[in-house]
Amino acid sequence: MRAFFQRKRRMVIVLVLLLAGGMSIMAYTEKDKYFEIAKNLDIFAAFYRELNTYYVDDLPPEKLMHKGIDAMLEETDPYTDFIPEENLDELKFMATGKYGGVGVSVNTDSERTVIADVYEGSPIDKAGIKPGDIIVSLDGKNAKGMDQDDISRLLKGAPGSSLDLVVKNPVSGVETAKKIIREEINVRSVSFSGIAGNDIGYIRMTQFTENSGELVQSAYEELKKKYPAMKGVILDLRGNPGGLLDEAVVVANIFVDKNKVIVSTKGKVKSWDREYKTEEPAVDAHVPLVVLTNRSSASAAEIVAGAIQDLDRGVIIGQRSFGKGLVQTTRPLPYNAKLKVTTAKYYTPSGRCIQAIDYSHRNDDGEVESVPDSLRRSFTTAAGRKVRDGGGIEPDDNIDPTILSQVAVTLLRKQYIFDYATQYYYAHKNIAPAGTFSLSEDDFSDFLRYLDGRNYNYKTRTEEALEGFQSTARREKYYDAVAKEFEALQQKLKHDKKQDLLKNKAEIKRLLEEEIVNRYYMQKGRIAQSLINDNEVNEAIAVLHKPERYQEFLR
Repeated sequence: MRAFFQRKRRMVIVLVLLLAGGMSIMAYTEKDKYFEIAKNLDIFAAFYRELNTYYVDDLPPEKLMHKGIDAMLEETDPYTDFIPEENLDELKFMATGKYGGVGVSVNTDSERTVIADVYEGSPIDKAGIKPGDIIVSLDGKNAKGMDQDDISRLLKGAPGSSLDLVVKNPVSGVETAKKIIREEINVRSVSFSGIAGNDIGYIRMTQFTENSGELVQSAYEELKKKYPAMKGVILDLRGNPGGLLDEAVVVANIFVDKNKVIVSTKGKVKSWDREYKTEEPAVDAHVPLVVLTNRSSASAAEIVAGAIQDLDRGVIIGQRSFGKGLVQTTRPLPYNAKLKVTTAKYYTPSGRCIQAIDYSHRNDDGEVESVPDSLRRSFTTAAGRKVRDGGGIEPDDNIDPTILSQVAVTLLRKQYIFDYATQYYYAHKNIAPAGTFSLSEDDFSDFLRYLDGRNYNYKTRTEEALEGFQSTARREKYYDAVAKEFEALQQKLKHDKKQDLLKNKAEIKRLLEEEIVNRYYMQKGRIAQSLINDNEVNEAIAVLHKPERYQEFLR
């Protein structure tokens, strides 16, 4: 009996010690974590001091420290970043859509640097420089062979500063010197608004920067005024990478009435958790609405699409969105540097987080993975429709993405479509208005003659797949048994470039038309022309033209 009580006493002591240990572990996780941080910062500083003092060669301090910061950032998500003072302009551009420069984009290779696009009303536009013009020099520096980043740095600069530019006409070869005065370039978040299908409003948003909501509202009100019989509106968020969360709420408020939750954020700092509601009466709470998304629609674009879907306010058409459900905040650092850090996850009105990649759990090799379908949870919209978290916004009406043929990709990559459009522009003074222009059969035949003798070799996807099969068969020692059949299949599939051009004529013709229209009517013209053969836009028009089908998606 005495032995039993001794054992019982030892068990009580052990239990007390375990409880005490558990309490100390809890205290450690809350309090001693900061001691660990302070301790390791001391070690890091001492390590660098000793290394810098005694290492045989000089070590560049800034480069070394940035490598250390980069190594730390590898443990976070790709949206958390260190921004030194010299890169703050990029942060400003992301928030405002504004930068100092001349308003141009360029294509460059080892042979030439060509003006690819000119922003309407920009200093380059005012100077009469056109897409296709070749840059000879910038501030006296020869542009041939210059790196794209170096060219970009020379084109950008403080508003009011000057740039000495020499350009060459691509047809006549005449060189012209221009002095360009840089201005503040404002890349408008609404790149185009107009009418599609005769009676459907169309608004394209490229980013969510300051005043984006006002611009979308103005565009919508202008369309309403110009086309009072408008039967619906398409908000195109394809390729929109997002931006400011507040602006996403303002954009949603155009179509969603007052006091509706659009998005909520939750993070480590609980006092920062917040619900974002619409603050004004909707501009139009009843107009039939379609939102277009694709794999490049992210962040703020997904907040708008998710709210419209969860509130059953409109129909989402296109492809599943990117799946970025993370919120970033900027924090000040010494010497005007900034830390852009993920501080929260955002949740749509139904309560779902659409973050597709789980950065908090990494494989043994440090890689991260998408949330598997088996772990995605179901939620319900206001009307009881099922929606899921963990993988972007899934459209109500899924449309397969348009995939260009290999011959079209090669013609674009080799700049043959671009160069032919330049040639066409100088040979034709005027063309039909954007959205109605069509390349004639004679023009397309002229393009085929233009390609004669030019190198546009490529492999079809079938040929690439066949090569992969051959490689695997050789590795697994099956190839010899099927060599004859393989070679016969290879011969049968061998593509004829001329035939590929004719087989993909409609696609190539469309790309040519868009590039040519861009020369006469700039970016707005290109977008208007592209709407003619846009599968998602045409599907949206069809849905909005049939009220019963539109309502079917929302039930």
